Amino acid sequence: MQALKYLDEYRRADLALKIADDIKRASSRPFNIMEVCGGHTMSIRKSGIHKIIGENINLISGPGCPVCVTPARDIEKAIALSRLDGTVICTFGDLVRVPGASSSLEREKAAGSDIRMVYSAYDALRFAGEERRKDIIFISIGFETTAPTAAAAIMQARNEGLENFSVLSLNKTMPEALRAVLGREDSNIDALICPGHVSTITGTGIYRFIVEEIGIPCCVAGFEPVDILEAIRVLTDLLENGEKKLVNAYQRAVRKNGNMKAKAIMAEVFRACDSEWRGFGVIPASGLEITEEYGRFDAEKKFDINVPVYTDNSGCICGDILRGSKRPADCGLFGSVCTPEDPKGACMVSSEGTCAAWYKYRRS
Repeated sequence: MQALKYLDEYRRADLALKIADDIKRASSRPFNIMEVCGGHTMSIRKSGIHKIIGENINLISGPGCPVCVTPARDIEKAIALSRLDGTVICTFGDLVRVPGASSSLEREKAAGSDIRMVYSAYDALRFAGEERRKDIIFISIGFETTAPTAAAAIMQARNEGLENFSVLSLNKTMPEALRAVLGREDSNIDALICPGHVSTITGTGIYRFIVEEIGIPCCVAGFEPVDILEAIRVLTDLLENGEKKLVNAYQRAVRKNGNMKAKAIMAEVFRACDSEWRGFGVIPASGLEITEEYGRFDAEKKFDINVPVYTDNSGCICGDILRGSKRPADCGLFGSVCTPEDPKGACMVSSEGTCAAWYKYRRS
């Protein structure tokens, strides 16, 4: 496809329909393509991409929604911190409504806890400078996209002597989660649309093992309709020809080596650790914990919170959805008991959650 220059060109209906027709002509048999990122899922449902690419291409949502994969125990850690005297919890809006086992941050706020929705770690850092008598705790949740900003905030807190600033790191990384998804015996994924935002930081090399070891083609894609359709076209051609390649279809934003400065900052403050994922259990080396050098800014160590092990809502199948083995429509709670106004699981809470996307655009 010829490179497009302006953003509105990536939303042209005529071009989108032409690529969709190319996909239908090229696909001679069924393929299961997983879009890893929740942003892709939302764009697919909003644009109706799943309806114009033909019956042979089955799009499956993956584990690329950080709020959705955060288990109840981690939510309970944030809740426990919010109940301490003199603490201020700062986090992104989606996380506030995620139900834990006993409560949610939204309920704790209603009960009187000081919980503030922020746009970045630097908002929390500013509060720490302005309110020195309070302990400002930033709940850092996300993948490689947002982790560098949390790391940079911790470095700045040290430089400015803001000892009342700390971070609860719930950050996760993408490669080992994808290995867990694709390594399952019941995995039926034929190809991956890889997340564009993560890839701007990491570069494309983190997906190389998927092609070389697992034998599944991958395509890094942007988030506009034409971006996603082009990735599906690329993957369809590769699958039809039996080729296993890693393709970067988001070259206007993603480079082979990613953002070297952001990766260096992240590597200085964080180190890999085992991490629990909703629906997966513990995945080795898939989380990011704060190093000893910056340990005094680690909220989990600073406040010594102990939270029991919890199980997720037994009626919610969010874990199965995140693994790609089930769809929202397979859940008995979806759209009736579980809605965006009264979510029972994380996949309905997040703006990038699969259930939220299916519900919001259920008539598209």
